[in-house]
Parts: sequence; structure tokens; C-alpha cells
Amino acid sequence: MRRLGRLAAGLATTTVLVVTASGCVTVHGELEVVPGATEAEAAQALEDFTVAYNKADKAYDPALDEDRVTGSLGAINQAGLTARRKNSPEGNAGHEPLELTDASYTIPKKAGWPRWFLADTDSNRDQDSGKLDTRWLLAFVRTGPDAPWKAAYLAVTSPSGIPKFRKDADGWAEPVPSADTDAALAVPPADLSATYTDYLTDGTPDVFAQGSMTSGWRDARKNTRRAGFSYQYIDQKLNSGTFAPLGLTTEDGGALVFFSSKHFERQTAAEGLRPTVTADVRALLTGEVKSTLTKERVSSQLVYVPTKGADGGTDGRVRVLNRLPGLVAAQGS
Repeated sequence: MRRLGRLAAGLATTTVLVVTASGCVTVHGELEVVPGATEAEAAQALEDFTVAYNKADKAYDPALDEDRVTGSLGAINQAGLTARRKNSPEGNAGHEPLELTDASYTIPKKAGWPRWFLADTDSNRDQDSGKLDTRWLLAFVRTGPDAPWKAAYLAVTSPSGIPKFRKDADGWAEPVPSADTDAALAVPPADLSATYTDYLTDGTPDVFAQGSMTSGWRDARKNTRRAGFSYQYIDQKLNSGTFAPLGLTTEDGGALVFFSSKHFERQTAAEGLRPTVTADVRALLTGEVKSTLTKERVSSQLVYVPTKGADGGTDGRVRVLNRLPGLVAAQGS
């Protein structure tokens, strides 16, 4: 396990820009509490992202949207495009342009930089009615007055899973301080990544509602079996810089929060066997797979965090509404 820990540290390849997503970082002395964007700016940011995303997806070229993504979404997007470009250098023969319509914007009012907003959109990747109807939620971040808007988080969830946000008389939303200094929430946003990764590793603290992305995932990893192979997992918090959590206060005093995490899966083969290496893994692989294969994934989660002591049908537990993982690196030995 000590060897795996060193390997995990060595695989950390994503460069981050150190900013605090909900603190009062200032640029040019800007301390006034103001809306993060106008609706027109938000709409333009969504359009710019969609155009860049489609160009990059069609060509399988990460350079074409690298200035429109950041954080966990950026890490996943850029690694995925890099892998697909290696496997299909001619581009994406099956490209279908992404369309994001019926957009509404929740824009928090805050001091300093970075500033951010939430876009709630309908994509052309689902059905528009019934159980398969979904909404794409994108959190856009801007780190300074001359910086472009970049999509840092993406979550796909059912329309019914999106809570109503607390807003002032002018319609501006209320961001949740990362540290939750008044300790009103069941888990402060700044602690969510560490709390989630500790829970996946040890089962404690047991603050998450049961489901496929919490208890179900733990059970699946415990029960992974393949003759001649052993599996190890390491979960690491990822909560600073461009991976900092972003949260909005809901009408009931709880919060809807995006946060990131990192996960390693190591597969070790018995003598005479070798781990299977898929094309996508090989495209991001360093080293030679002889007896071990370690995969590194970045993941973003969208959760509803109730206030302390709240019930809400989950006994005051944090509900994971969506998890978006992506392979970002692999190493063989």
C-alpha cells in the first residue's frame, strides 16, 4: 500500500491554478459584493463553450477547447480528447453536435474573484419526457476581469433533483462559503471531498445517503473478483485551486454543491497473467504493463447538503445527485 501511495502521488499530472472558489480573493481591490455576471454574459459563455466543445469533439483536438474548460471537467475533457485523438487521429467520424437549449442562469452575488454562475440547460443527448429526461448543469468560473469564462463542473441530473435556490429581491443567488463558517450545513463544502474519499476508503464518516455512488460503489469495489488478479483502491481529496467546491444556498437553507475527487485503481496479476489494457487506457499509459496497471481518474460530484439535523427524507444525509468520472492517466509496471 505504501508503494501504491507513492505511485498515486507520482501520477498527479493535472496542473491547477491556485485560487479560492468562494473566498474573497480580490483583483484591483475589488471588495464590493456584486453579481458574478449578467445574464447576457452568462449566455455568451455558454455559447462559447458549446462552440469550442463541438470543434474539439469533431477533431478530437484538446487544443480547440482548452481555454473554455477548467477544473475537474477540464481534466476529464482534455484527457479524453487526448486519448481519442491518439486512437483516431483523423477525428470523430460519428460526431453529433452538442446542443444546449432552454437555458436558465443562477448567478450568485459575491465579492472578489473568482466569480461564477450556474447554467441549467436541456441537451440533445436525452429524451425530453419521462424517466430519461435530464438537465445539464454547468458551473462556469472566471478568475479575473480579463480572463475568459470556463466550464469547471458538469452534472447530468433529473429535473426533479434540482432544488430551488435562495435569491434576493433582485434575483441574485447566495453562494455558500466554502468553509461554511456558521457551521449550518451537515458537511461544509470545503470538507466534502475529504469526507467523500474517507467514506469510500473506510466507510466513515457515514454521512451520505445510500445509493449507487456511495454505498453501492463501496460494495461493488469490495466484491470485485477476477481469478488471478487482486485490486487496490486509493481515494484522494481534490479541493483546491480550480478544483475548489462551488455551492449555492437553497430555499430550505441547505446547499447544492459541486466538488471534485481523485481515485486510483490498481490491478495486480499473478505470475503468468497480465492486466488487460484497453485502447483508451493505452493512449494515456506510461510505463509497460507487466504485472500491474494503475488507473487514475478525476471525478466531479453534485450533491445536496442539508442543514444539520434536517430530515428531508434522508435523515439529514448528503445526497449524491450525479457523479462524472473520467480517466486522466495510467501507469504500468
